[in-house]
Amino acid sequence: MYKRVMILVLGLLLTAACGGSAAPEMQSITLPMGFIPDPQFAPIYVAIDKGYFTEAGFDVTLDYSFETDGVALVGSGREPFAMVSGDVVVSARAEEIPLVYVMEWYQKYPIAVVSQQNAGIESPADLAGRTVGIPGLFGATYVGYGGLTAAAGLDPEGINLEEIGFNQIESILTGQVEAALVYANNEPVQLTGMGEAINVIPISDYIDLVATGVVTSESYAAENPERVRGFVNAFVRGVEDTINDPAEAYEISKKYVEGLDDGRRGVLDASIEMWNADVIGETDPESWLTTETTLISMGFLTGPVDDLDQAYTNEYLP
Repeated sequence: MYKRVMILVLGLLLTAACGGSAAPEMQSITLPMGFIPDPQFAPIYVAIDKGYFTEAGFDVTLDYSFETDGVALVGSGREPFAMVSGDVVVSARAEEIPLVYVMEWYQKYPIAVVSQQNAGIESPADLAGRTVGIPGLFGATYVGYGGLTAAAGLDPEGINLEEIGFNQIESILTGQVEAALVYANNEPVQLTGMGEAINVIPISDYIDLVATGVVTSESYAAENPERVRGFVNAFVRGVEDTINDPAEAYEISKKYVEGLDDGRRGVLDASIEMWNADVIGETDPESWLTTETTLISMGFLTGPVDDLDQAYTNEYLP
């Protein structure tokens, strides 16, 4: 009798140890990405492909609509997460859209100034008196430009800023502009692949603005803290795997990016340089103040956001 009881007790203990925590109930979500299918999204592709999101209880469908769509979907509670830049989060909070930034994916703001080497533009000071192209007076390239000129002490009136749409490469190569605001993991990679000798001035070398990361809503985070933690953990695992094995991550990306060949591998390599950190996903409060100050100086905000410290958190990181 004693032996039977001990066997039952041991069995219950083993069951508790091995299967004590039930798998989370599956939730189908659509994740707004803010850009077209691209190798820069490799960590998300890896997290889906390896089942990390599934383990966390999420069946993820990717939505490549605009960043503003992600803000609207999460802010209204129609979707739980989106990929959104920190400057957009600050602007949203100023409009009382209750977004919360829960993981800083890009540790470096991904905007840069690119020019041909023969233009002699090697530092921000060299932009004075030059014609500089920009897609338009909106978005990350414009915020990056404002941050750079302020950090470097440049007078914007002394720079001929020309709106060129998303034609930076053509505009540089044809001499329409002497330099252009670009994404550091895109146009410089293309120009180098074309054999062009270029100079690149990363915005992040001069100012620490909050870049793209994961956002949720205040209400979803309050009601589902473990789900937020699970999603962030799955994403961080995808980032770590991509950093540790870029070749594998790029091969996985080919399943999600139609027509992707080895010619775009440089995009992934350039992106990885902007994700790495001592703590993957951690965000710095000082960078939020810097971002807010930049937006105020550019006229995007009329003054400080009342609850800026509620716009971000590191509490959901692994």
